[in-house]
Amino acid sequence: MSGAINRERLAALRAIMTEEKIDYYLIPTADYHNSEYVAPFFQTRHYFSGFSGSSGTLVVGRKEAGLWTDGRYFIQAEKELAGTGVDLYRDMEEGVPTVSEWLADRLPAGGTLAFDGRCLNVVTVRNLRKKLADKKIRFRIDRDPAEGIWQDRPALPSHPAFVLDEKYSGESAQDKLGRLRAAMRKAGAGVYVDSMLDNLMWLFNLRGRDVECTPVALSFGVVTQDRQILFLQENEVTAEVRSYADSIGLELRPYDAVYAFLEDPALYLPADGAQGSEKTKVMCDPSGLSICLWNSIRRGRFGGEDADGSGPAEVRPEPVTGIVERRSPVVAFKAVKNETELANIRACYRDDSAAVCRFLYWIDQHVKNGTVGSLTELTAADHMDGLRAQIDDFVELSFGTISAYGPNAAMMHYSAKPDDCAQLRPEGMLLVDCGGQYLRGTTDVTRTTALGPVTDEMRRHYTLTAVGNLQLLDAVFLYGCTGRNVDILARQPLWRTFVDYKCGTGHGIGYLLGVHEGPQNIRWRFANGMQEAVLEPGMIVSDEPGVYIEGRYGIRIETILEVVEAAKNGDGRFLRFAPLTLVPLDRNLIDPAYLTPQTREVLDRYHARVYEEVGPLLTQEERDWLREQTRPVETAV
Repeated sequence: MSGAINRERLAALRAIMTEEKIDYYLIPTADYHNSEYVAPFFQTRHYFSGFSGSSGTLVVGRKEAGLWTDGRYFIQAEKELAGTGVDLYRDMEEGVPTVSEWLADRLPAGGTLAFDGRCLNVVTVRNLRKKLADKKIRFRIDRDPAEGIWQDRPALPSHPAFVLDEKYSGESAQDKLGRLRAAMRKAGAGVYVDSMLDNLMWLFNLRGRDVECTPVALSFGVVTQDRQILFLQENEVTAEVRSYADSIGLELRPYDAVYAFLEDPALYLPADGAQGSEKTKVMCDPSGLSICLWNSIRRGRFGGEDADGSGPAEVRPEPVTGIVERRSPVVAFKAVKNETELANIRACYRDDSAAVCRFLYWIDQHVKNGTVGSLTELTAADHMDGLRAQIDDFVELSFGTISAYGPNAAMMHYSAKPDDCAQLRPEGMLLVDCGGQYLRGTTDVTRTTALGPVTDEMRRHYTLTAVGNLQLLDAVFLYGCTGRNVDILARQPLWRTFVDYKCGTGHGIGYLLGVHEGPQNIRWRFANGMQEAVLEPGMIVSDEPGVYIEGRYGIRIETILEVVEAAKNGDGRFLRFAPLTLVPLDRNLIDPAYLTPQTREVLDRYHARVYEEVGPLLTQEERDWLREQTRPVETAV
């Protein structure tokens, strides 16, 4: 797409802004549920800016526009924003203003900032209001910026939902609701409101197909001590879902009815329904709830006593007595997988790892046969996807496969396209980051492989990345540690050479849900109100250090880890990681000179397990290749 198209779209938006006296428009990457990945209907930021990355915020003024994104996308954003008239702001880099700081410098006193209030969460609105307080800014939250401009906009996604059998979930929805209600009682709350799709799908043992690569259904949920209500698009309710809902007492209501439902004062009456008694408290997470849902709760819970006379578009994001603000208990519940889920996940990762090994064998055969030049990034990705789709309980990919050759691999979330795709050559490295959604779990793995001769620098960077990956994989730590405590194990080998990767080291992973799941993660820096989470047995995290040299090459090694018990004694309770991913590292890229004795032993031990568990799943030819790939590493001369 040329930048001229985006300039035309921005001009159309600015015409509306001038007509409606809007000074700036804020357009996040978000749907009505604060999701990380959003369906095409919600990709408004991409439509106006041309930037296709999964994370970023666009701010449009009448004469200027800026796009904020993180280090994963700096190279990609610079390329895609060229010619659009949108300036790139590298988020969290030294000297780069935040969105709110930038707006504070530009908005006129008494000016108007607009955004779709269904797509911006309460915490973000609070921060904006605080930062802009001195200027007495007016907020417009009642308008979708794409309305009247995006003529061929995709429809709101709507696909049949389905029930996840208990042999996969390991726990009934009734038991999960019981745990949630116990947490509500402990907090003194009688009503729980949630719009996070992964929370709701997990809580009710449902899944959907409304977001590509994330098996969720667009929905809102309300739970009281004696009712559970799910707001779902009516054509998503199959006979199976209806029967299941009836069996667990789940009320199904139309998707758009949630706002009126929350505005009904009867919802907040005490359990006995007695008039005049104190209204029940509401539990919700303001970081995951839109300002429009928040407004509906306030109007229903407080009625006229809370109104400020500004009408239905009022912005009242401040905390208030009667609303219990906290991270949803469901987040912690689903982060710790139960024994059924863990058994499923381990088996799923063996099968998934075997598919990746078949792919690497296929690549190796093309290298040996001198035919690797006949492949492109896309044909390689298609082959990997096809191998994964052969697994019996495969549902879909967990994200679009990243197949990146040479300089393209320096873009962390690069996406090859038919009209913009590199031909592979018998030199350098290919990075493939991929994963699948299965009834037995969600997978994610990255391996970087040599296609021919590589430079000494490439081998050094690959080996240092491998050392970091292996140090974290083999970590032992005391209970109470968070990802911040162990992140240094992955970064230290690279930091010693003054190299860093501009992203976290690891993220949690859902169960047939989002490939990125909290609250657990592994990173050294927590910004923008991010919360740390103690690493608990049963949590799943990724381990993915890397090196990204703009214009030259990229390296990433990603192994998924399970947190497990290690020992308990007078010094405390010790935990460790156990690898779920069972795919060899590339021996051709390992320089033994940069391996420590410990990491050499860890690598050999890991490779022995890979061969033992995955070898039986392969053909004889593939198994012979795997035996060679997993033999012990020679000591440096």
